[in-house]
Amino acid sequence: MNEMNLKQKTLMRLASGDDNPSNENDEGLAWPQATIAKKVEPKKLVSKRRDDSVLKNPVLVERANLLNIAKLCIKALIESALEEGRILDDEHIPLQQFFVVMEHILAHGLKGKKFVLEKKKEFWSALEAVEKIMPEAKDITDSVRNLPGLKTNIGRSRAWLRLALMQKKLSDYFRALIERKDILGEFYDPGAALMEEEATVIAGLLVGLNVIDCNLYLKGDDLDSAPSVLDISVFMKDGNYLEKPEDTGAGCSTDGGGGPSQNSDLSSILDQKNYLEELNRHLNAQISSLQIRVKGLEENNSQMKQELAVANNNLLSIQAMNEKYQTENARLSQDVNKKIELVRADMDVEREAYNTSRAGLDSLYKSAQDDLQRQTHERNELQQDLQLQKSMKTEMEMAMKLLEKDIHEKQDTIVSLRKQLGDIKTINLDLYNKLQNFESTAKHKTDIVVKLEEKTAQMAATIKALEERLKICENDKQAAMETARKLGQTLAEKDLKRSALETDLKIEREWRNQLQKDLGMEKELVNQLQKDVEELASLRQQYNKVADEHTLLQQTCEEQELALTEMGSKLSESQLKMDDMKETVTALDKRVWTSDKDSLSCMLCEKQFSVARRKHHCRSCGGIYCNSCSDNYMPLPSSAKPVRVCDKCHTNLLQRYSASSA
Repeated sequence: MNEMNLKQKTLMRLASGDDNPSNENDEGLAWPQATIAKKVEPKKLVSKRRDDSVLKNPVLVERANLLNIAKLCIKALIESALEEGRILDDEHIPLQQFFVVMEHILAHGLKGKKFVLEKKKEFWSALEAVEKIMPEAKDITDSVRNLPGLKTNIGRSRAWLRLALMQKKLSDYFRALIERKDILGEFYDPGAALMEEEATVIAGLLVGLNVIDCNLYLKGDDLDSAPSVLDISVFMKDGNYLEKPEDTGAGCSTDGGGGPSQNSDLSSILDQKNYLEELNRHLNAQISSLQIRVKGLEENNSQMKQELAVANNNLLSIQAMNEKYQTENARLSQDVNKKIELVRADMDVEREAYNTSRAGLDSLYKSAQDDLQRQTHERNELQQDLQLQKSMKTEMEMAMKLLEKDIHEKQDTIVSLRKQLGDIKTINLDLYNKLQNFESTAKHKTDIVVKLEEKTAQMAATIKALEERLKICENDKQAAMETARKLGQTLAEKDLKRSALETDLKIEREWRNQLQKDLGMEKELVNQLQKDVEELASLRQQYNKVADEHTLLQQTCEEQELALTEMGSKLSESQLKMDDMKETVTALDKRVWTSDKDSLSCMLCEKQFSVARRKHHCRSCGGIYCNSCSDNYMPLPSSAKPVRVCDKCHTNLLQRYSASSA
């Protein structure tokens, strides 16, 4: 009966993914249990031990179990399909087990309800989201929604999986779903199987199912009520592990009745010895690996110290350069500010000179425009008078022609003067922002304006003389010759005025050339200032880069200091673990499992065993004690759960745990 119970418990541990079957809390079954575990799986006991992180986190154990079961199930399904060589149907047992495993994988890590009235999350919502990633999956989802008889989401999910397998696209849909972590995050927790690396392995395993042809009948009632229990016995070697008798070494019985045979005791002792040797070798290998890691960590620590010293030296040099750049930046900024203030003062002076010159030119232009309008009006009147004189006397035709010629020449001179005034105005406008620092130019412009006013006065006098001559021609026809002579004189005077204007134009051109030279010098000065500003900007960029590098170096220094502290803590933890492991190894080497036949009395109080006073083994030293001397339970390195220990071992373990915690 004890052997059957032991087999059942060992099988349950294998199904749940526990690789250490010796963790048992029942009385009298701890050491023989290691023997059974060694016979069932003698290699996995040593080669596939889990780390402390796996033992502490049950989610990792669940994911590992799901991955192992999925491997076994897919392998069994492919082998059975190839052996039968036919289209699989609903009655195929490995296919049914495969769908159950897929349901467990998809249901692992689903988010719970945050509120009482919130709807419970199911993996059918995640399967519906596949059509958003792959549009070709929409046909399967629509078909599942339209199936009659499906009332629950679990039934729709089962129908969806069967249709995807029949289309041989289950692996593609599964891979597309696990690649979109943003969509899965709405339905699953971060530690779910679909959110971790196990999902990628399962997706690769599902590719092998494309060689299977299946024809499944989808009925709503069957899918809604189908069981989701996994039969692990299908994946055992003989398919019926529970019913197969196995010759294992039995442990010591809890009652005082008869014991096992001599051969079974010998085989159990040999198995225990082999197990302890394997465990010892494994612990020695772990100790050597830990020593290598400690040496590597020490070397890394020394290297990081050297790098930290180099980084500190670099930081000091960068700080010195930073201070130097700051002083240079302050000096350059002061120089640039002084230059800008000087340029602004010059610009203000030039702007005032330009405003005064512009006001004088505007008044000159207005007066010249008024004179031109008056002259045009007078020209029209003279033309009318000349036409009347032509009709009165033929002798006056020659004089009138000369007069008209003179008027045309006057118009040309007026037009040329207007053009000259327009050119002067355009030149002054072009030099608006360039001729502001020269006071002599303003005086020269005022002289030119005075000359132009004198010339306009002379032109007004000549026009008045012409009016008088025209009136004389109207009063007396004989005075036409004198008027012609006077007109000749006026022409000579106008030639003189023309020559004077030409000289003035030459002076204006020379003045313009001088202004252009001054403008070139101003442009060079502006270019020099722009170069200074660009150099200042480049210096600012360099300063910003140096500041960024300084911050990065500070961050790296802080990170390295944190890494050093973490490495120190890890080194201390690893040293404590090594000490604990050495103590456990020495304890395992010293302890001997005492047989029931060899002890007739308690090893502590030396009282005789009887039907009332039963025998109990200490799981720490292996001795046999009575219930009063072994009524203590403590966790051991070989067992995560508390097991029975004697009073002596109990005090030793308490002292060890208190020392390790301190």
